[in-house]
Amino acid sequence: MAQPTDPPPGWTADQLRTSPELFPIEVDLANNRAAFVRLSRVDYERASFLDGRLQLQPVATPSLDALAKAAEGAPIACDWIFHIGHVGSTLISRVLGTHPQVFSLREPQALRTFAQSPDTDARRAALPVFAALYSRTWLAPQRAVIKATSIVSDIAAELLALSPDSRAILLTVAPEVYIPTILGGPNSVLEMRAQAPARLARLHAHIGASPWRLEELSDGEIAAMSWNCEMAGLVRAARAAPDRTVWLNFDRFLADRTAGLARVLQALDREAGPETLAALAGSAYFDRYSKAPEYAYGARVRDEVLAEARRAAGAEIARGLAWLERAAADWPAVARLLAA
Repeated sequence: MAQPTDPPPGWTADQLRTSPELFPIEVDLANNRAAFVRLSRVDYERASFLDGRLQLQPVATPSLDALAKAAEGAPIACDWIFHIGHVGSTLISRVLGTHPQVFSLREPQALRTFAQSPDTDARRAALPVFAALYSRTWLAPQRAVIKATSIVSDIAAELLALSPDSRAILLTVAPEVYIPTILGGPNSVLEMRAQAPARLARLHAHIGASPWRLEELSDGEIAAMSWNCEMAGLVRAARAAPDRTVWLNFDRFLADRTAGLARVLQALDREAGPETLAALAGSAYFDRYSKAPEYAYGARVRDEVLAEARRAAGAEIARGLAWLERAAADWPAVARLLAA
């Protein structure tokens, strides 16, 4: 993190509490620091990831103590999209961001830090401050909807507990779709393998035992294990806040996007009239690759990719599904994930 600096000249505590122009891109709990970058509305709209990939130099690096004091009184007024990864969360976030009552933020880096950090006093003090800063919007009618990284689902229940008004969409697909989705692309397979040790450790923590060894799992079985791992946080959130969470299956959403959008907007208590739904359902984002909208990618291409993955990796997909069946038979906690 950059060397400590004072807030930018001319900025007041009131501006920090109300304007999203200064974005807290990084938190350093060990050294009691936050880093802020300056973002415009267009920057937020374009960004698939609010993290180091923005390649912006910090304009301020206040201490967490000073930040908490400056942000005192700022409300936590945000909703969430939690998901298992590779299930259309960026697409839904982008489409929702075109709604006049929604301010979409995607994958704040600091949330990943909070999700992966020990539960210390510093972490507990800083988390609500960052949630309040994520809640700032450009216009009064807007409410922030934060699309987190999949690992942040581990603390979804904790984030929902920060405000009794916060709601969440829990986005997933069936294992029969998730496994070929992951195995259907070389990059997603590499990502899966890189994340496998941490995911297996998280799944073992969830069930309270360590029955599986990573070196004994095939790619299809690792994909199945990954689905299990990422589902665990969503299930905990649904149990902790059943009246404020709504499950959304991405395949059903794509099959009837108007009905799916209506469900999402109603869950988030946003306006969902016929004209609004028609505008959102007709969004050009449905025909683009959401993480890089300059590339074409729609439901038909997705179906073709899945079909090819099922042809090319059918044996591995079958191994993964069989592993899930065995795991569910042996471990009630896994069976509950499959039943969610």
